[in-house]
Parts: sequence; C-alpha cells; structure tokens
Amino acid sequence: MSVTIYEYSKCSTCRSALKWLRAKGLDPVTVPIMEQPPTAEEIRVLVRNSGLELKKFFNTGGEVYRELGLKDKLGRMTEDEQLALLASSGKLLKRPIVTDGSKVTVGFKEADFEKAWG
Repeated sequence: MSVTIYEYSKCSTCRSALKWLRAKGLDPVTVPIMEQPPTAEEIRVLVRNSGLELKKFFNTGGEVYRELGLKDKLGRMTEDEQLALLASSGKLLKRPIVTDGSKVTVGFKEADFEKAWG
C-alpha cells in the first residue's frame, strides 16, 4: 500500500504518526506541509475521502488561525474561500494528513490509525 503523509518535521504529532506508520511496515512518502501544502482541489478530494467536514482540516490551535480571527470568520466564508485559504498556508492545515488516495486520516489518534492503516 502506498501512503502519503503531509507533515511538518518539527511537529511531535507528525513524528509520532510517522513512527507508528513505519512500525506497521509502511514506508510513507513524506510531503513537507509548510513548503508544499496540498492545492485547493487536492484538499477538496482529501475532505471527500476522509468523510470529515472541511473545518476539521483547520489547525484551530495554530497562531495563524488565531491571528486571522478564523473562529468567527469561517462560518461566513464559502467552501471555495475556505479551500483557497487552506491551500495558501501549510500553517493553517491540521497535521498530519495521511492518505493512500482513497482513505484519509487527519491528526494522529492511534485508534483511528489502527482502523485505517493497521
């Protein structure tokens, strides 16, 4: 199975996810999310394949999210505006994002990983 992980090397959650995937015998392709965030269309596909709401892809604990006041603004933005915003900055994306092209996990919870990648 070919797996891609959008990650940030300084993120302990990303490192834990990568370690977990490798322990399961997977050799994920790593994509540095800060330098190469997915495009708006790629995010649209990730959202569809994940079964999650678009808002689950936002790094709500991040400084950029707070600085932009997105907690109050997201509800008034269209889906296309939200997708463009996410694609514009890897700092806005919750990480890690793991995909094999058909299924997707966002963040790292061992139970979710076990279900999807175990």
